[in-house]
Amino acid sequence: MPTVRVRFAPSPTGYLHVGGLRTALYNFLFARRNNGVFVLRIEDTDRARYVEGAVENLIQTLHWAGLQYDEGPYFQSERLALYREHVGQLLEAGKAYYAFDTPEELDDMRKAQEKAGVQQKHFRRWLTLAPAEVRQKLDAGVAAVVRMKVPDGETVAVDDVVRGRVQFSSDLLDDQVLLKSDGFPTYHLANVVDDHLMGISHVIRGEEWLSSTPKHVLLYEYFGWDPPVFAHLPLLLNPDKSKLSKRQGDVAVEEYRAKGYFPEALVNFVALLGWNPGTDREIFSLEELIQEFSLERVGKAGAVFNIEKLNWMNTTYLRSRSEDHLAALARPVLAAHGMDGFSDEYCRAVIALMKERIDRVENLVSSAAYFFKDPSSYDDASRKKNWKPESAALLQEVSDGLAGLATFDHPGVEAVIRTVAERHGLSAGKLIHPLRLALTGITTGPGLFELMVVLGKDACVRRIGKAISVLG
Repeated sequence: MPTVRVRFAPSPTGYLHVGGLRTALYNFLFARRNNGVFVLRIEDTDRARYVEGAVENLIQTLHWAGLQYDEGPYFQSERLALYREHVGQLLEAGKAYYAFDTPEELDDMRKAQEKAGVQQKHFRRWLTLAPAEVRQKLDAGVAAVVRMKVPDGETVAVDDVVRGRVQFSSDLLDDQVLLKSDGFPTYHLANVVDDHLMGISHVIRGEEWLSSTPKHVLLYEYFGWDPPVFAHLPLLLNPDKSKLSKRQGDVAVEEYRAKGYFPEALVNFVALLGWNPGTDREIFSLEELIQEFSLERVGKAGAVFNIEKLNWMNTTYLRSRSEDHLAALARPVLAAHGMDGFSDEYCRAVIALMKERIDRVENLVSSAAYFFKDPSSYDDASRKKNWKPESAALLQEVSDGLAGLATFDHPGVEAVIRTVAERHGLSAGKLIHPLRLALTGITTGPGLFELMVVLGKDACVRRIGKAISVLG
């Protein structure tokens, strides 16, 4: 059986889209599942869209996700001679031709076809140009591209693992540009030449490339090569079923990394965007995905990117981590927000309290900053509801009782609060709500007694005093 060789072939145009991560992941899983080879190829022939540093960022992001490639990275910009050589073969065989259209002429052609309501295709005005005239124009330095000659009246079939056999009429296919006027190949030529020369056995890529695949099939035929096995992955969709886009949320892997999502959670989540394991199970390690993955279980329907599902998965992974691990992850996050200087023991204690209440370590800053700095404001709704005229005096009694504790622990803290409540004939809740407001500035959080023990006696007494002075 031939060796399985697959490739991930991104363009270095910026960040790695989550759809790109899924394509890389499925190629990686298929290679590992079949003891094959995973190749990284950088398709950098569109120099106008090239972004400095994008390749380095891409490689770093793949490594972060745990997707190790076996070969590469190969750069198409370093293989230009190969593409020109193969274009020469097509020109010689009459399967391609030089076209000398100006941008203005092409624009006029498109407008005329649009007005006439006909299929937009190149009008082949240069196809019958005599070889001597072609040479004369080239020698004169007239800008030219090379276009493939698509046959008329044929049906081009694409056999796809995901979609079955898909047929295209050649009359609807344009004479695709293969070599641009700057000497760089288009994707269509370069990917076919590279896939063949690199021995790629399976081309696993996004659905958006399916409409171009008949042109690629023709090129394989023109060169006399066997095409690879094709598998076109379903679109990723927003919740409203539109194509996943920046307009409705984050689409870059780097953005999820920066927000503190675990790579294992993001990979697990992305794996299920189009692939069905055949069971209700949803949590998979990378090794388990390798064992379970098959292209036959990839569906045709678009997959909805549900951020709530991702958050749930990240929460599941977070709760499986030790307090030590999470505290180590939290330190740089806290430091970035000026909340450093706390002991490992303190950070572990905070994590232990908050572990069931957050889906990312970063939430410690957004929802539990009060553990790391005194509140600078107090929730207005809670203040109106829970802070009564007598609250200041009652909390002062609590503060005095806390200050006198020899051991600042859960039983001692609870006893102080209940003693003050009983002294005034109140339920403990009448003290707990204004006390939480004084200590945290907000209305929600872990159990108040546990929270107070973590904060410590000094912080509790100090914060109660501040709240009394501010809230009156």
